[in-house]
Amino acid sequence: MTWPVVWSIAGTDSGGGAGLSADQRACDAFGVHLCPVVAAVTAQHSTAVRKVKPMLVTLIEAQLRALVEDMPPRVIKTGLLGGRAQVAVVTRWVDRLRQEGDVALVVDPVLASSTGTSFANGETLAAYRAELLPRATVITPNRSEAYRLLDEVASDEAAAVPSLARRVLGSRAQAVCITGGDSADAEGRVLDWLASDHAQGWLASPRVETRHRHGTGCTFASSIAAALALGFVAADAAVLAKMTTTRALRAGQAAGKGAGPVRADSGFMNDPSLLPLMSWGESPLFAPRREGSNRQLDLYGIVDSANRVERLLEAGLRTVQLRMKTPECPGANWPAFLRDSIRRSVSACRAVGAELFINDHWRIALEAGASGVHLGQ
Repeated sequence: MTWPVVWSIAGTDSGGGAGLSADQRACDAFGVHLCPVVAAVTAQHSTAVRKVKPMLVTLIEAQLRALVEDMPPRVIKTGLLGGRAQVAVVTRWVDRLRQEGDVALVVDPVLASSTGTSFANGETLAAYRAELLPRATVITPNRSEAYRLLDEVASDEAAAVPSLARRVLGSRAQAVCITGGDSADAEGRVLDWLASDHAQGWLASPRVETRHRHGTGCTFASSIAAALALGFVAADAAVLAKMTTTRALRAGQAAGKGAGPVRADSGFMNDPSLLPLMSWGESPLFAPRREGSNRQLDLYGIVDSANRVERLLEAGLRTVQLRMKTPECPGANWPAFLRDSIRRSVSACRAVGAELFINDHWRIALEAGASGVHLGQ
């Protein structure tokens, strides 16, 4: 098996917190292969950035030419690029690779450090607007970055964010997730606004109270890139990225005198408490979370009848999916037969403490009290 390849064209962090260091940890958490392409070198530690030096265009080109011979990407993710010429290199390579096949582009507009150092002048911002954003599959700015990209005066009001996202998408980007990790709402939740083809609304997770947040944005963007490389659509990739980042924040710790780095790891996959809530609209209103099992999924049986569900349970399986696609049932009408099969399967699973997932028929699954549903994109 060959791991999916992600190219991250970004900056180094000599303190090991953000940039390519954070990108590596995020991609490792997803089990994809990261190719770190150095676009800029920073001299920094946990309290300050001392120097930023963009790489020569020829050196960036050399890295990309070497990689394309052997490890072409499914996804390219950008971080700190350092200047207009470096943005132009990325643009040329995205266009070149897309002539050969589908390559997604995740743009993390790293315009300033968390300690206040600016990484982008007016020319660089203009290049982002004209060249990168129109080619982006997903853009992941925080609110201040989104306003800078649009050359607008920033607002702290969360209500203005959906409109802000629409203006960002006006650049012809396919999807945007505007992160809100710098603040929390009255309920103590961090709200990110997602706008994509498959879903639009607020993603909400409890704020992790920690000063060790270095590399949060890089982790989020790289997690989206990794999820896209594995075949997830942008909306699902954003959910997985929020889960990864929340867990990484919980694991953050000091490595110097200042804010320490977040630490992504693969444990997010088996922790349902990390799943964010979603509003499905511009008002940040969320249905209460249903309590579920914290048991890890094991052997997962997929069958097409209640009879086979019961046989799997007798054989010892405790995770089952009921997938009834064909509307055929002798001597009965299909809707009634389907409803009865789901209720019977739910009852059988409850009796032995098993989890039952229903394919597609989410309304009946909700009524019957199934553990969950399996839905297509």
